Amino acid sequence: MKQRLSILGSTGSIGVQTLDIVRENPDLFEVNSLVAGNNWELLARQAIEFDADSVVIANLDKYPLLKDALASYPIKVYAGSDAICQVVQSSQVDVVVNALVGYAGLHPTVAAIEAGKKIALANKETLVVGGDLVMGMAVEKRVPILPIDSEHSAIFQCLVGEHSPLRRLIVTCSGGALRDVPASQLKDVTPEQALKHPQWRMGAKITIDSATLINKGFEVIEAHWLFGVDAEQISVLIHPQSIVHSMVEFEDGAIKAQLGTPDMHMPISYALMFPYRASRPSERFDFMANPTLTFAEPDRVKYPALDIAYDCMRRGGTAACVMNGSNEVAVAAFLDGKCRFTDITASIEYALNHASFIATPTLKDYEASNLEARALAAEFLQLK
Repeated sequence: MKQRLSILGSTGSIGVQTLDIVRENPDLFEVNSLVAGNNWELLARQAIEFDADSVVIANLDKYPLLKDALASYPIKVYAGSDAICQVVQSSQVDVVVNALVGYAGLHPTVAAIEAGKKIALANKETLVVGGDLVMGMAVEKRVPILPIDSEHSAIFQCLVGEHSPLRRLIVTCSGGALRDVPASQLKDVTPEQALKHPQWRMGAKITIDSATLINKGFEVIEAHWLFGVDAEQISVLIHPQSIVHSMVEFEDGAIKAQLGTPDMHMPISYALMFPYRASRPSERFDFMANPTLTFAEPDRVKYPALDIAYDCMRRGGTAACVMNGSNEVAVAAFLDGKCRFTDITASIEYALNHASFIATPTLKDYEASNLEARALAAEFLQLK
């Protein structure tokens, strides 16, 4: 029987590659619903190609354009955040692929869990912001959450079949576009420089997060919730080649690693097909083309966001929600040329120092914390 998919963020990098997997495996998957933020043209083309039952555009202003584009097709067209939560709960959906960017992914994940859907998760902010709440709900509802992020997929693959406790998770990172830029020059970095990632082709927001290492800090928090390990059991290593996607060290000293090219098709297909693997004959790793693999400790002075993330993980509550909300505002401002690169981390520190803290938040508390964090970042950056 085919798995019926609801793909959130279908026009982004992960969404497009997820549809590649569907295209390669028409006997295993069919698309029920597609969700995008702004790109209504690509969303319409995807809906037509994959014969989707329904589509949702988050930006209400784009609804008329999308509606007109699909007027001659029997495809239901919706708009807004409430509609996203409704389509993931459809009885015609088996698996929700959440590839939305930022805080916007939290509520659809909660809605999917409430409806008992299997979740393939690429939206790390779901667990950064509300990991305690989300994982508690998933356990209660017996909903599987399978990671799509390459690092967490690697850890998951290394843990499959193991029955002994782990000693340490080793999360790797490329170092981003500014890996070789001295810390003293970061204040003058332009968006164009920060968007030139040496290995991965990703969306603008996550590429900037990679340059600040905020993305890696978020992945540490995500690993904490996915695999139930403490901060002291999670290490980060700079690995410029992006071949070793992450590692797990066990109590006997053995280390398992998952290697592969810097490509997201494999972790996406693994999440969708687990416990089986996709057949991708064209995917072949060439060791001779990658003869050297190097590792280094991240520079904590150059990348202060990494320690901020660890601190937020230890504090728990709404701390990481504040970090995420303020970061989203600051990254958008940097991309718009309204602040310096170094102001991104400074905005986060300001928000954390001034925001309210709730130790055991509800979903409504997270909503309020997110709004407060965004307002504080805008205040720090003097945005109007």
